[in-house]
Amino acid sequence: MMTVDNLWYLSDVASQEAEQTYHHLLEEYDPAVEFSRHRRVSRPRFRTVAEAARDHGAPYGAHTLVYRSDGALLLVRHEGVDKWVLPGGELDGSESFREAALRELSEEGGIEGTIEGLGLLGRVEFYHDDNMAWGVLPVFETRAETTTPRVADPDQEISDAQWFDELPEDTRDREEIQQWRDRRFR
Repeated sequence: MMTVDNLWYLSDVASQEAEQTYHHLLEEYDPAVEFSRHRRVSRPRFRTVAEAARDHGAPYGAHTLVYRSDGALLLVRHEGVDKWVLPGGELDGSESFREAALRELSEEGGIEGTIEGLGLLGRVEFYHDDNMAWGVLPVFETRAETTTPRVADPDQEISDAQWFDELPEDTRDREEIQQWRDRRFR
C-alpha cells in the first residue's frame, strides 16, 4: 500500500499565503531592498517551513535593521549558524510582524526601537524533491531608542550583540544589508 503525503497541498497553500503576505507588505510600506534565496531542504525541514508559511507567510518570522543616530548597525551573534545576523525570529501566537520584530530585538539585543518602515523584503524558496514552497522575510528599518546591547535570548541561540560601523565578513545577507545601508545613509 502506498502512503499518500499531502506535501504538495501544503506547498500550494503555503505559497498562496506567502503571495498574499508579500503583496500586503508592498502595499503597506515604501519600496524595500528585495532579495531572493533558494534552499534545498530535508522533508521534515520542508514541512516545518511550509507550515510556518501557511500560517502567516513568513517561515523565519520578522527581523530588524536597527541603527543608531551615527549609522552604526546592531548585529547579534547566532551560534546555530556561526554568523552575525540581524535580530529577529518567529511570531508568537497572533503577533503582527512589527510586534514580533520588536520583541525579538528586545530579547536578542536588549534594544528598544521605533520601526520606521520596511528595509528589506526577502523571498525564500524551499525545495524538496518535486515540491516548492516559499515565504517572505520582512526586515524592518528601526531607529534605536536605547543603545546599550544586552542579550536575554530565551532560546539561547544568541551569544552576543554589538554595534558595527563596518559589517563583519561573516555577516549573513551582508550584500543586501550593505545595499540597504548605502540607500539609507548616503
